[in-house]
Amino acid sequence: YYLAAGMDPRRLEALRREILDLARGQGLDQDAGAAGGGEDALAAIDNYLCELKELQIRDGLHVFGHAPEGRLRRDLLVALARTPRGYDTPGQASLLRALADDLGLGFDPLDCRLGDRWTGARPDVLAAVSDDPWRTLGDTVERLELLAAGLIDHPSEIGEKSSAVLAEIAGNLAPRVDACGACEAEGLLRGLEGRFVAPGPSGAPTRGRPDVLPTGRNFYSVDTRAVPTAVAWELGRKSAQLLVDDYLQREGEYPKAVALSAWGTANMRTGGDDIAQALALMGARPRWEWASGRVVGFEVITVAELGRPRVDVTLRVSGFFRDAFPEQIDLIDSAARAVMALDESDDDNPAAARHRREAAALAEQGQDAEIAARRAGARVFGSKPGAYGAGLQAMIDERLWHERADLAGVYLDWGGYAYGAGVEGAAERDLFAARLTQIDAVIQNQDNREHDLLDSDDYYQFEGGIAAAVEHLKGRKPQSYHNDHSRLERPVIRTLEDEIGRIVRARVTNPKWIAGVMRHGYKGAFEIAASVDYLFAFAATTHAVKDHHFDAVHAAFIEDEAVRAFMAEANPAALRETAARLAEALAR
Repeated sequence: YYLAAGMDPRRLEALRREILDLARGQGLDQDAGAAGGGEDALAAIDNYLCELKELQIRDGLHVFGHAPEGRLRRDLLVALARTPRGYDTPGQASLLRALADDLGLGFDPLDCRLGDRWTGARPDVLAAVSDDPWRTLGDTVERLELLAAGLIDHPSEIGEKSSAVLAEIAGNLAPRVDACGACEAEGLLRGLEGRFVAPGPSGAPTRGRPDVLPTGRNFYSVDTRAVPTAVAWELGRKSAQLLVDDYLQREGEYPKAVALSAWGTANMRTGGDDIAQALALMGARPRWEWASGRVVGFEVITVAELGRPRVDVTLRVSGFFRDAFPEQIDLIDSAARAVMALDESDDDNPAAARHRREAAALAEQGQDAEIAARRAGARVFGSKPGAYGAGLQAMIDERLWHERADLAGVYLDWGGYAYGAGVEGAAERDLFAARLTQIDAVIQNQDNREHDLLDSDDYYQFEGGIAAAVEHLKGRKPQSYHNDHSRLERPVIRTLEDEIGRIVRARVTNPKWIAGVMRHGYKGAFEIAASVDYLFAFAATTHAVKDHHFDAVHAAFIEDEAVRAFMAEANPAALRETAARLAEALAR
């Protein structure tokens, strides 16, 4: 189409119709937000396809005791070097940024709109790596990725900055990756023999944490007294503002109340992104004792400095978060209560307005004024002490539900225990329901791209469960956000619908991913069935899964004879489960 725009404009209208008809036939126009039929629709599809093309996905599964080799090793090293790993030495920089600087491209490959037209330089070394059209920023990023992969296999001089990063890869990153297999086997055997297993940090290596490699060590987490860290605060503050801006643009008003799911493992990896985001939304910031880096309290940000109304934040914590981060629960609870105690207008501080009304109502019912104020101020909820999860897995697996309200009820039963202000798991289902009745948006943050929301039942239990509960209580669905925090410099705000569409297209039905898991026999077939299960569960709990997503899954696993034959041979139970889930989705 763009070639014809410059050479044969007579073909444009026919090509536009053909492109848009194909997009509509695949549901791509819905996922890309391509309304209408003009240039804007084509630009939206173009940008969406560029983003899908650059999405990081897994190629196969990790095999214990085996370090990746060949192409898998090279691609992992590119993923590890894609983001900065520190700022102390030139070798810690992003390889893509270093190449872009050495080649004088004048843009940031980690923070750009991929579908925008490329008008910069076209160095010969980039032109040589691909015969594909070079039209957009996404095409330029792809060429940088291909060049980076080639340089890891065959190092050569491009410039000073990229040479420093390549030296760091060869001298540090590659040896860490290569040592993983042997270290895993050795660590397991030493542990079974009752001998000392060397300690090592934990985290997501593709999020700028190569120090967690090699695997096989007795990993430890974080000093919880230093959570949220200053780095987590910067990301959380930025993400909070982007989210408020996105909601304002979509709805025409600021969000008054949001519900945020916070998990222990994620906040250990990030140093407290979710906690920082919650504080920033309500208009508070952590205070640190800088000699130790430990959090010693918080301060309330004025509305004038905030530049927007405060947001009433309800936190639904996982069982592990409850166990690992009691100080952070107290921090959030104390900050929320301090905000509710402010003498500010109802428009600037909806949490304070609600607290006054609800505390008065409880007092009128005969509740002691102090207890009424404490209960009305509860903003942290979770499962009861000793319990974990959100209760939806058995409902979905055993097909124990008839309508979405059934799932909402179980979510409320499991999550209706209040924490904070000296309370540790008081049964407050009605208070939890009252909080969710007022929710405008629900939030789940994903801190890395080493997995996705169709990899685990936890996502649909927490993210889908809270959306179902809010819709059931409020009578209309909330805005659901699934935000990407995988790059510290660039948090991305996405709706749940956007994220599911991206993952269905870029990972679940992607022939590259399917070929990767097929290398692993029965376990690969299980991964396929599990992804379909989790997609079904999101459809059960939310409106985020569209008919064409199920069509794409059916085409990839049932209609495709090679994939169906593989599953029938490697894991017939997984094939039966996949077919049964799709049949159940159709029936429901």
